[in-house]
Amino acid sequence: MLTASAALLIALVYYTALCALRPFAACRKCRGLGQVSRFGKPRICPRCHDRKLRLRLGRRAFNAWLRTHRAGTRPAPTMSKESR
Repeated sequence: MLTASAALLIALVYYTALCALRPFAACRKCRGLGQVSRFGKPRICPRCHDRKLRLRLGRRAFNAWLRTHRAGTRPAPTMSKESR
């Protein structure tokens, strides 16, 4: 049980570091080429639209959490001329 928990923790730390250092990965449909072959003709990838990269799931979740946090946090107070 301890080994499985340690392995899960290590995998979580690794994926978190990967999302922080390299937030983009190759598109899964075109494998990072930007084009797929359809009926023998090369076409633009419908998933990445020739951008060749996709945002990782962990990074997408972190960005959503960050937007929610920023929307719910009060802005920092500013100093007015009267309070100086």
